[in-house]
Amino acid sequence: MKGPDDTAATRVANPSVLCHAEQLLSTWTHYEWSAGIQIETIGALEALIVCTANSTYEITVLSPTTGEVLVRGGVFFPVYTRALLAGATLGGSFLKRLGIYVGFRMEIVVDRLPIITTPVQLIAVTTDQAAH
Repeated sequence: MKGPDDTAATRVANPSVLCHAEQLLSTWTHYEWSAGIQIETIGALEALIVCTANSTYEITVLSPTTGEVLVRGGVFFPVYTRALLAGATLGGSFLKRLGIYVGFRMEIVVDRLPIITTPVQLIAVTTDQAAH
């Protein structure tokens, strides 16, 4: 299957609707989900470095099952902030819950306000816990 950047340019038509392919459930259900990580598969207190098109985020997983994290980076998180990592999105209504994937944006929720990052370019698991 094509990656998220390929599907964004693809348009799908039927007699009454014209939409981008990433807006279709079939695009999401057939995606391989191999270029990323599901945080529920890693342990609590694991640290990640996530580089997006515009920022670098340091993320410490507090609860892998709920998505509770500490996050620092970008303009919205100048200091470590407790938040929920909702998951990976292409900016539409679909969300890969608790996932971080290259090419997708992270949706991070703080005080019920969703913050959508620029597309993820790199994900690294780190063992550096000195900053916490």
